[in-house]
Formats: sequence, structure tokens, C-alpha cells
Amino acid sequence: MEEQQVRRRCGPHEEPDGAPRPRPWGTRRARRVPWRSTLAVAVIILVGTRFAAQGQHRAALDGLAWALLLLAPALLLVRRRWPVACLAAVAGVTLLYLCAGYPYGPVFLPVVVAAFWAVVGGHRRAAWWIVGVFWVCHVLFAHWLYAYLPPAGDHGSPWTQELVVAAWVSAVLAGAELVRVRREEWARQRAERAARARRRADEERLRIARELHDVLAHSISVIHVQAGVGLALLDSDPEQARTALTTIKAASKEALGEVRQVLDSLRAPGDAPRAPAPGLDRLPELADQAAAAGLTVTIATDGSPFPLPPGTDLAAFRIVQEALTNVVRHSGSRRAQVRIGYGPGRLALRIDDDGPAGGSDAGGSGNGLAGMRERAAALGGTIEAGARPDGGFRVRADLPVQPKETP
Repeated sequence: MEEQQVRRRCGPHEEPDGAPRPRPWGTRRARRVPWRSTLAVAVIILVGTRFAAQGQHRAALDGLAWALLLLAPALLLVRRRWPVACLAAVAGVTLLYLCAGYPYGPVFLPVVVAAFWAVVGGHRRAAWWIVGVFWVCHVLFAHWLYAYLPPAGDHGSPWTQELVVAAWVSAVLAGAELVRVRREEWARQRAERAARARRRADEERLRIARELHDVLAHSISVIHVQAGVGLALLDSDPEQARTALTTIKAASKEALGEVRQVLDSLRAPGDAPRAPAPGLDRLPELADQAAAAGLTVTIATDGSPFPLPPGTDLAAFRIVQEALTNVVRHSGSRRAQVRIGYGPGRLALRIDDDGPAGGSDAGGSGNGLAGMRERAAALGGTIEAGARPDGGFRVRADLPVQPKETP
């Protein structure tokens, strides 16, 4: 749900963090037939070759020449779908045109365009090989085999021309390499942004699940105990049963309020929360709820209390809440002690009960201790939980408090 909301709030070409999202080359749009650019290349070749042919002692442009000049750019229509095959075919058609002795001109342009797309498409080795073979073949035709090829009486091409062509092709391929590297960098950045978005969504889902577990586990445990009391005393002591039902009503109302507060976080970011998150200042309310379930809770404080960061305050409250819920569910003790220790840069929590384990059927997923450890670990703290030598049970939490967050 979180990922869907993020995507709906982003533009069609934006990532969840607001950064522009480059359109990948392999998308549906990138695979459309590039007829406009191909038509432009064809016009350049036809017009440019007609003008370049003037003054050259080469074979006259005939029907075959015009067909080859049209075929080379026509093959560029498939350069996005089959880049390597397109480059090989264009190179072959261009070599055939040159072997036939037709005039020079912008006939190398389709080879350059096809090579560029092959490199950008990730086929760099094949592109370099095809272009290298093409250049070697052209050198052979232009400097050694020209006497056996039309037109009659042709002379070898100057080596300066070959060096210029080689320099231009190398520059184009180098530019294609730069584009390819940039494209891979964009892809890596997109993948990292998508991974961060998924990680944030997973963390948010985990936070909501943990909050709902803590809220519902505590309230439903109180409701379960009071429902049992009400059923047992419904006939013998209706007034006490009425008190139990009143407690159930109050506990369910409290649970609904906290669940609504947790679900408020699913609204659009920036909206103010409808109620402040619970903190240690609500421990007296927590003790009253536990008392309604038959558990007497005493709260003691060591050190001088100071305001806590919201995240630490909420985590401390939930840890105490889950520990007391476990006492109600699983302990035969009707007494619990909560001790809060304020120290330099740290907050210590200790929740004790006298035991023994009660084997209650109050239900639960068994994730209470795991949830407490996750909360503490998220803040860089630790949780220790285990039986005491005298038969009771103790939960000890140590949470760091950043000095810059304390007044």
C-alpha cells in the first residue's frame, strides 16, 4: 500500500524520492520504429552523395547505386530491435556500394549510426569487431584491390582520407561508449532508488505491524481477562460483572483510538497526526489498564527525568506495555514492578514480576519479545529477557539517547 501511494504521488518520470527518472532504452517507446531519424539519414545520403559525386572519377550513379544508397538507411529501421544484425547488414551494403566503384560521400553515415546504437545497446564488443572488419576491408579495397574493381583506371585513395575516417569513427564509438556508461549509471541509480523505496515501504509495514501488535495484544489481553471475570460472576455477582463489562468497554475504546492513530500514518505525508504518539508520560494509564486485568503495577524512577526524542519515548512505552501484557498472559503473579532509569545518554527500563509462569490461554502470536528486540535494535539499544533465580521473570532494556536530542 505504501509503495502504491508513493507511485501515485510521483509524476510519470519521477522516482519516489522526487528525482527525475530517465526513460530506459529498452522501454516500449524505445522499441518503436525510428522512421523520422531514418528518413533524415536517407535524405542526407541521397542529396549529399549526388553533390559529392561531382568531380569524382568514379562510376556513375545508376539504379543499383540508388538502390544501395536507399537500402543502407532503410536497414536502420530495425537498429533498436536488432542492433548487431543491423550494423552487420549496413556495413555489408556499404562495402558493396564501395566495391562497385560508386562515388564517395556521406555513405558512411548509416554505419556510424548503426555502430552507435549497437554500442549503446550493450553490444560493444560486436560493434567494435564489425567496425574494425569494415575498416580493414575498406582499406584493402581502396589501396590494394582497387585495380581489380570498377571503375577502370581508378587510383588508390589517399591515406590521409583513411586516417580522417578512422578518427571520425573512433570518435563516434567513443561517444557511444560514454552514452552507454551513462545509461548503465542511470540504470544503477534507478535500481538503488527502487531498492530504497522498497526498503522504506518494508520498514513502514513492519512499524505498523509492530504498533498494531502491541496495541491489540495489550488491550485484547485485558478484555480477555475481564470477559472471563464477567462470565464467572454474571449470575453470582452481577455488579462485579457490570464492572468487568465497563472495563472491557474502556479497553476497547482505548484500543480503537490507538489503532486509528497507527492507521493515520497511512495518509499522505505532511498531514499532522490527529493525536500525539504515546510515551512514558502515559504509564499511569497503562498501570490502570493492567489493574483492571487484576495486575498491580508499581512504577519507580531513578535519576532526573528529561524529555526523550519521540521515537525513543514511543519505543520505551511499547516495551513496557508489551512486558506487562506478557505478565497478564503468561505469569501467575498479580504484581509487577516497572523501574525507569535516566542516565547520561541512556534510558534503562526494567520490568519484573514474581512469577511463576501461569500457562494462560490469553492467546498471542509469540512475537512480543521479538518485537521488543526490534524496537530496541532500531534505536541501537538492547533487550534482555529471562527468568530470575527466584522464579520470577525480568525484562531489561537499555536504550541510547543521543545527546543532541536531549535539551
